[in-house]
Amino acid sequence: MPKAFQVRITAIALALLTAAACALGVVNFLREIHFELPTDGVSWMEIQGGLKAERVPANSPAQRAGIRPGDVLIAVDEHPTPRVATLNRQIWRHGVWSRGTYSIVRNAKAHFDVQVIFEPTDRSINQGMRLIGLVYLGIGLYVLFRRWTAPGSMHFYLFCLASFVLYDFKYTGELNNLDWTIFYANLLAQALQPALFLHFAVSFGRISNSLPRRILSAALYIPGFVVAALQIIAFTTWSATEQLHHRLDQIAIGYLSAFYVTAAIVFYTRYRRARSGLERQQLKWLSRGALIAVIPFTLLYTIPYMADWDIWPIVAKLSGLSLVFLPLTFSWAIVRYRLMDVDLIFKRGVTYTLATAGLVGLYFAVIAVAAELVHTRLPSLRAWGLVAAIVVTSLIFDPLKNTIQARVDKLFDRRRFDYRSTLVDFGRSLSSQTDINLLTRSIVERLQQTLLVTRVALFTSSEPGAPLHLAASHGLNDVPVNDLSFLHFYGQARHLFLETPQHAMHLTEEQQATAAALDLNYYLACTVGEPGTGAQRTIAVIGLGRTSRGDFLSSEDIEVLESLAGYIGIAIQNAQLYTRLQRQVTEFERLKEFNENIVESIHIGIFAVDLEDRIESWNAEMEVMYATPRAAALRRPLNEVFSPEFLGEFERLKTEATTHTLYKFRLPTPSGEVRTANIAIAPLLTRDFVPVGRIVLVDDITDRVNMEGQLAQAEKLSSIGLLAAGIAHEVNTPLAVISSYAQMLTKHAGADPRLSPILEKITQQTFRASEIANGLLNFSRTSTTEFTHLDINLVIRDTLALLEHQMKTSRIKLDVELAPNLPLIRGNQGKLQQVALNLMMNAKDAMFNRAEGYLRVQTEAVGNNVVLRIGDNGSGIEPSHLHKIYDPFFTTKLQPAVGQRKGTGLGLSVTYGIMQEHNGKIDVESEPGVGTVFILEFPALADVTRLGNEASGRTIHA
Repeated sequence: MPKAFQVRITAIALALLTAAACALGVVNFLREIHFELPTDGVSWMEIQGGLKAERVPANSPAQRAGIRPGDVLIAVDEHPTPRVATLNRQIWRHGVWSRGTYSIVRNAKAHFDVQVIFEPTDRSINQGMRLIGLVYLGIGLYVLFRRWTAPGSMHFYLFCLASFVLYDFKYTGELNNLDWTIFYANLLAQALQPALFLHFAVSFGRISNSLPRRILSAALYIPGFVVAALQIIAFTTWSATEQLHHRLDQIAIGYLSAFYVTAAIVFYTRYRRARSGLERQQLKWLSRGALIAVIPFTLLYTIPYMADWDIWPIVAKLSGLSLVFLPLTFSWAIVRYRLMDVDLIFKRGVTYTLATAGLVGLYFAVIAVAAELVHTRLPSLRAWGLVAAIVVTSLIFDPLKNTIQARVDKLFDRRRFDYRSTLVDFGRSLSSQTDINLLTRSIVERLQQTLLVTRVALFTSSEPGAPLHLAASHGLNDVPVNDLSFLHFYGQARHLFLETPQHAMHLTEEQQATAAALDLNYYLACTVGEPGTGAQRTIAVIGLGRTSRGDFLSSEDIEVLESLAGYIGIAIQNAQLYTRLQRQVTEFERLKEFNENIVESIHIGIFAVDLEDRIESWNAEMEVMYATPRAAALRRPLNEVFSPEFLGEFERLKTEATTHTLYKFRLPTPSGEVRTANIAIAPLLTRDFVPVGRIVLVDDITDRVNMEGQLAQAEKLSSIGLLAAGIAHEVNTPLAVISSYAQMLTKHAGADPRLSPILEKITQQTFRASEIANGLLNFSRTSTTEFTHLDINLVIRDTLALLEHQMKTSRIKLDVELAPNLPLIRGNQGKLQQVALNLMMNAKDAMFNRAEGYLRVQTEAVGNNVVLRIGDNGSGIEPSHLHKIYDPFFTTKLQPAVGQRKGTGLGLSVTYGIMQEHNGKIDVESEPGVGTVFILEFPALADVTRLGNEASGRTIHA
């Protein structure tokens, strides 16, 4: 199989395996959150006759119920519990926060029942384990992507993936298909992960792949699969007791710890024997990480668990979290420590040269001493004395070599390592900080901590050309800074040195006072390049004094500081730019919000379009007026939002450079309404008077136009009222003459049976015509707000007299039932007559063109109220309109049929106001197609006797 194809197959398999593991882990986590497993908190073990409480944790449900260690459980809710599995099924059936009755036997004598409230199982440790698993997976992926070809990287990733499955997959107890999948995957990971770890330890850094080594590596996985097979058989085949399950869990934990400890020992042994610098450096971290992770886990968890000791939950959690050190140290060893051959070989050569030279000298010294002793005092040893000298020399070689290597490393690396760490730390702090105040304080603190100087100051310039000022300092308390003009750097000079700041004779007096007050010996310029010109500008100056020992800084210190000064200048410039940008953004946002508030608060619809006639702005008033949400209008062309009528006018005017207004333009809306508006269309220009679109202002004047029409109609009605009053007044005069002459003729005719009835009818009709004229005159007369005692029946009769002719011509039957002896009410006759007239006219309009229309008017006394009902069998009112019928200008008669009057929308509104003014109530009952009944209630006057009350019966007028 080609290697490239094999690599692709491996990559695809790993990707699919990783994706499946992540998906199952997420689903398992979500299921665990939503599924609560009830528990009583006790560790039960099967014995003869029931279950024995081995451990009863403090504050557990069973402990609060009174169960103690050693108690025997024989039944739950009278169901025998011979096995722990039986008990778990009973608890699961009850559910969380339910109550179960435990039958307990204590000391083989006492038998009693206790009530146990089951609580959710504490699975908080699972989240810590999941965190460890995620760390494993994340670091494994990082190592795999960064060091795909590194030796051991693939093996390390498989180990991390198995660790992720081991620590993240936790079966919930639902025991469905998903739960069993999680369970078996966890068992597989439990078998593989320790073996992978030990295999990694054994094979790390080894190139040999001989058959014996492969057999040994394969043999490492046998114990894990045996443990997993035993657990699977115990679950599926054997009727395992809790004791057996516990022992199998102990074996699994023991297997895990044994392999971890063995791997740690292997790493440490190989670290002690390693000769390669890279391998030794890697193994140093691997062995330390393994020991840091394994020792707490083994001592604090594995040993107590296998010994059946009680483990505090917090200790168990901390011991489990210690395992996170494994992937952290492993990834650091693989990614970070790659050989720097020259340095290592050089240091190694120096080390071995010095060690060899020292040992040669020591060897000859020992030989000389041994020879002297052999020849003078122990002549019998001879050759054995030389052998002893060689053995002693070989034994002290390694310690001596290690000591010399440590000294050489310290000699060669110490200052360079310090400065390198300083640069790294500075780089991190400078690149991650954008707040200018925090940045300057951080720079000062870091310089003081690194160089151990007593006084540090940082001077910055806020704007190009602005003078320097003290931004942050250490060791300077209330120092007057008057003149910093001496901080100029000429030519290639990057720093300024003042051996005695108090006696800087080349400075002016004021500059000398400032330098003496600062008491700084070194000033280093932080420069940045000017955009375009490339010239260097000093943006900040670093000032430093002597060290805490009173020493000046070394040339190497100054060299590092000069390197850092450029980075510090760039960081300060970036922070200043960011601060100015943030200030401008804040100001821009404030102005933008202010302008948007103006546009949104104005009671005129405003929208803007770009040069392609797409809507770019749409304020709240447009949303309300045009019945189109902002989201539905923005970025859409005008032709998709507005009607062709508006588009035609817009196309005609959009090329004009001036503002044009469309007066009283009828604008159809998507809701079906037609709004009347004054529309102004103006060009939208930039500051340079470049057109970028059009702005349209829509002033909705629909209500104003309607009000103007209604005012004109009211003026017309007022004129008609005045005309009707004059006509009624003029009609009364001839009616009076006709009535007088008819009465005179009646007297002269005497008892003439032929003429008397005719003259009597003439007289009655003149009286009736006079009453109609007087009623019209009274209705047209301007009413006062004076309230008097009224009989509602008289008001109804006067109103019916005015409408009698209209009802007849409309073929509407009148059904009038006025209750006799009604209590009087307090009101204004003209206003109440207007109420009755409005309701009757509305009823007449509702019965337009109805073949058998009838108007029913009824009065009655109900309790302390006088009730007036005016009903019809007209078209009725739609339920959706019932809550709006009293709104001003609301009418459904916008387009009346021929012969029907057009509504103004003020009749019921005025009626409602008059009823409120009379402390009355108005209610309506309506059903579309059946009819409408208005019910008016007036407070009756108490202790008022009604005089001359006429009896009213049921009267029907054709």
